[in-house]
Amino acid sequence: MANNGAPDSWEQQADSGAGDSGESSDLSGKFSTLNVNAAEFVPSFLPRQAEPLPNSDSPESTDSQVPVTNDAGKSTIGGQIMNLTGMVDKRTLEKYEREAKERSRETWYLSWALDTNQEEREKGKTVEVGRAYFETERKHFTILDAPGHKSFVPNMIGGAAQADLAVLVISARKGEFETGFDRGGQTREHAMLAKTAGVKHLVVLVNKMDDPTVEWSEVRFNECRDKILPYLRKLGFNPQKDLTFIPCSGLMGLGLKDQLEEAQCPWYRGDAFIPFIDSLPSLNRKMGGPFVMPVVDKYKDMGMVVMGKVEAGEAKKGQSLLLMPNRTTVVVDQMWSDDEEVTTVGPGENVKIKLKGIEEDDVSPGFVLCDSSNPIKTGRIFDAQVVILEHKSIICAGYSAVMHIHCAAEEVTVKALICLVDKKSGDKSKTRPRFVKQDQVAIMRVECAGVICMEVFKLFPQMGRFTLRDEGKTIAIGKVLKVIE
Repeated sequence: MANNGAPDSWEQQADSGAGDSGESSDLSGKFSTLNVNAAEFVPSFLPRQAEPLPNSDSPESTDSQVPVTNDAGKSTIGGQIMNLTGMVDKRTLEKYEREAKERSRETWYLSWALDTNQEEREKGKTVEVGRAYFETERKHFTILDAPGHKSFVPNMIGGAAQADLAVLVISARKGEFETGFDRGGQTREHAMLAKTAGVKHLVVLVNKMDDPTVEWSEVRFNECRDKILPYLRKLGFNPQKDLTFIPCSGLMGLGLKDQLEEAQCPWYRGDAFIPFIDSLPSLNRKMGGPFVMPVVDKYKDMGMVVMGKVEAGEAKKGQSLLLMPNRTTVVVDQMWSDDEEVTTVGPGENVKIKLKGIEEDDVSPGFVLCDSSNPIKTGRIFDAQVVILEHKSIICAGYSAVMHIHCAAEEVTVKALICLVDKKSGDKSKTRPRFVKQDQVAIMRVECAGVICMEVFKLFPQMGRFTLRDEGKTIAIGKVLKVIE
C-alpha cells in the first residue's frame, strides 16, 4: 500500500526475530500496513470484494460497534437508526415513549430499543452489549451498542472484539465533548480499544449538533474534529482512508438516513451516516481456511449455546469441532445467525451455536471453537511487543495486569523485559532494560495465570492483539510475537 504520510501505529512496529529488515515506524511516523493483513484467511476491512457464500444473494454481513463517551447519545442514535430503517414498529416505539415519560426520561425512549435490561433503563447507561440489526441496500448490519461508562469498559472490550466497523459518538454540546476527551475521560480509551480490536474504519458521529449551544455551527464541528484527530492519528488511524466525521442529531434523526438540508447545515454536503456506511468497501473475507470462533458468551437453553463472531472459515450443522484450550470435542447441533436458524455460518457473522458434548462448566468466554484438524494455538508464556500508553509509575519484571485478548480476560505477569524498541527507527536496544515507562515500546516475556488461546499477530491479527488494564484503565496495547509454551 502506498505510503501517504499519515502516522503509523503499534501494529506496524517490526516483529522480534521475524527476520525482517527492522522496517518500523513511530506512533507518529509514516502509515504502512506491514503486518495487519498477513494471514490470507483473516477477515479484514479492505477495499476488495467479499467472497459470498455459495448460492447466497443476501446482503453482506457487517458488525458495527458503537464505543462512545458517556452521555454522548450513542444508544439514542442506535435506536433512531432502528426507527429510520423500519426495524422497530411504531407501536413499540410509542410504548417506549410512554414509559420514558412516566419515569421523567422523555428523551431516552429511542435508546430503549437497544438497552437490554432494567438497570440500563433506570440509569440511562448501557451496561451490557446491546444487539440489534438493520439492513441497507447492500449490507446487513449488526449494531453492538457497547457501554460508554467507565465502570463498564471490560464489557465494551467484548463488544469491540466482535466489530468490523466502529462508530465513535461524541457530543458537540459545550463542555460535554471536553469532559469526554480530557485525560481520564472515556473517548480516548474507546477509540484506542476499537483500534486494538482491529477495527479498520472509524466513523466519528458528532452528535447533538442541534443543541442551543451549538446550532449546527461549523466552527464547533471543526473544533471537536481538530481536538480528537491528533490522538486518532497516534493510534494509527489514517485520516484520509480510515476516518470519517459526520455531523448529526440522534434525537431528531438528522444526518443519519437523509442528507442534511442545505438551509440547516450549508457547510456539510457529504453523505448521511447510513448511506455512507452502505458505500464502504466490502470486507475482505476468505471462506477457506480453518474455522475459528472465540466465545464471547454462553447460556443454557435445552443444551449448551455459545455466542461469538466467526473470525475465519465455515462451520456446518452436524460438524465436529474442537473447543480450546481444553481440547473438548463437540458437535454442532443447531446454529443461528442474527436469530435466524441456519445450517452454515461463515466469517463476519455474529452467531449462536448449540453444542452437543459439553456442560455449562466446560466453557467460558475466551474459549475458542475451531477446526479439529487445525486447532488454534494455546499457551501460557509468550513474547509480545507492548506500547505503554498511560501509566504513572515504571513497569518492571513482576508487574501484573489484566490482559484482554479477543474475548478472553486473563491475569498476566511480566516475566522479563527483553529490549526497548526505538519508536522512530524500530531499532532494538542491545541491553535489557530494567524498567519501561509511559510512551515507550518494549518487547517483553509475559506469563498468563492460565492457558489461553492465541496466535502470533503476524499470522492472525484478531487472535494476536491485546490490551493491558490496571486499576480501571487501559495502560498498554500489544501484539503477540511468539508463543513460547
